[in-house]
Amino acid sequence: MPRAKSLFPIGTSVVKVLARSAARNAVKRQLQAQGVRVSHVPTAEIMSQASAYLADHPELLSGSVRAWREGLIERARVTDIADRHTDRLNRWLQIGH
Repeated sequence: MPRAKSLFPIGTSVVKVLARSAARNAVKRQLQAQGVRVSHVPTAEIMSQASAYLADHPELLSGSVRAWREGLIERARVTDIADRHTDRLNRWLQIGH
């Protein structure tokens, strides 16, 4: 019987995407501060600079891990609240309202 895949690789991918996104946004802010129109800079150039920025700022990865964990916690809270509301609605419907 095949084993279920672990969620860990998904988490790793999410953290990398968050870190790359933060690096890309930092590069865009730097370009804007220099007076460069970001829309005129090729995406490949921005991504290349973002990769270098991420290599120079590894703290973005730890910040991304923290953001991902907080997102999981927040989603769990929202799910818990939704479940409670669903339970209340089901009880209300069973009473015959």
